[in-house]
Amino acid sequence: MVSVPIFLRFGPGGISERSAKRDSLAGIERVRQVGLSCMELEFVRRVSMGEEKASRVKALAQKLDVSLSVHAPYYINLNAADREILEASKKRLVLAARIGALCGAAGIAFHAGSYMGETPARALRTIKKHLRDVRRILLSEGNKILLWPESAGRHTQFGTTTELIELCGETEGTAPCIDFAHLHAAAGGALKYDGFATALEQVRSGLGAGALSNLHMHVSGIRYGKKGELEHINLDESDFDYQSLLLALRDFSVGGRLICESRDREADALLLKQMYESLERKGAAG
Repeated sequence: MVSVPIFLRFGPGGISERSAKRDSLAGIERVRQVGLSCMELEFVRRVSMGEEKASRVKALAQKLDVSLSVHAPYYINLNAADREILEASKKRLVLAARIGALCGAAGIAFHAGSYMGETPARALRTIKKHLRDVRRILLSEGNKILLWPESAGRHTQFGTTTELIELCGETEGTAPCIDFAHLHAAAGGALKYDGFATALEQVRSGLGAGALSNLHMHVSGIRYGKKGELEHINLDESDFDYQSLLLALRDFSVGGRLICESRDREADALLLKQMYESLERKGAAG
């Protein structure tokens, strides 16, 4: 019999297009209304939410049992050689973490940076140093929110699964955000069941079985080229093998959050949830 994960939540990255209003509170209500159970607050351009709104977001999410996470602004590069860019990157990540904590978010997903012509090993050392700086700032404020560096979708970006495991294994208060669509794009569309299983086994071997019991993940349909990711699309418009992904998540008893970043994030999140529940029922029966 296939073992069942502690709990795997499904939800959208950002506010559903079908939400009553383009507002985080309405977005949380919509998530619960349609039977989803998590949502990522998208601060991808800037952190625009104030403290008072964040406290209301936290209260509503707790009331409705919607697990929240935050996506920090895209403009973060902890490997930047330019001091101004580096310090601005740290400030953006710290601000996202401050508001995220006030929202009751479990953690902050972010793109750690680009190689900038450096070797991957040197980029890893630099990013680790500056991520530890951010962590120290947050701890000095009593903020223990988790920081989740995300899988890279382009070859110029830091964030292979191996890099994320090494970074997080040596940096307290961090865990990888595994973006399976990005891994698929970076691999030129090669990921099937074995590829998903390999990534999950890497996490388990590198960070321990507990890392899979509360793993933060992204998924979407994706279009890609020779250099990797081009754009997010819907699952059924893509060659992304989401059925095999769900099988791998079931087989590895993965718990946590699977955030859908497709164009139609709500519909695809529901598709994934319904298919996964069907797989669980078949596994329990078998």
